[in-house]
Amino acid sequence: MSNNWDNEIIEAMMSLDEDSLINKVESALSHGISALEILRKAVTKGMQIVGEKYETGEFFLMHLMVIGEAVKNVMDKLLLPALKKEGIKESNSEGTVIIGTVEGDIHDIGKNIVASMLLTAGFKVIDLGKDVSCELFIQKAVENNADIIGVSALLSTTMIGQKKLIEELKKRNLRDRFKILIGGAPTSPAWAEEIGADGYAKDAVEAVKVAKLILKNGEIFEKKV
Repeated sequence: MSNNWDNEIIEAMMSLDEDSLINKVESALSHGISALEILRKAVTKGMQIVGEKYETGEFFLMHLMVIGEAVKNVMDKLLLPALKKEGIKESNSEGTVIIGTVEGDIHDIGKNIVASMLLTAGFKVIDLGKDVSCELFIQKAVENNADIIGVSALLSTTMIGQKKLIEELKKRNLRDRFKILIGGAPTSPAWAEEIGADGYAKDAVEAVKVAKLILKNGEIFEKKV
């Protein structure tokens, strides 16, 4: 095993080669490197580099999609099971995020990228998948004492689900318990402000920044009564 194992994992991420990434992570684990160390020294650092490359225009949405999906698969198949065996819970130093795509919407690639980025940034992420009802969002947020509910919508016809969730939280007197972060192609800062969300992110890189910001400073947009 090379002493440069962390850079080899990062290079596999940058090359958009999921098979190579899986092989490098498997090799590191088999040589006694802990999942937590791999997560901190390689995967998290790699995702930070991906974010920087995206912001400078070196990487595009396609790169985020491919790398985000690859990292999610590596986390699900290798690192999270290894963390449990090591007796270590997923890092949640930044807080707990419930994330999903709204009811009636089966698009989840963007949401998956956001989930991966949040996870590697230190959030505990509970991904509910796609076509998620308001009831399930609220149930899981309460059960897991979530800090943030991340709600994605990829269609203009389903983005109303984001508003419905906030209205339902208000009805149950739970609105002030959770920060609401929205995103998705048809959404915008104006829409977030209109429905009383706490934050809006146009992509996965911004989602991490906004999530940290709203936990530190409160909502970005004034809540509507």
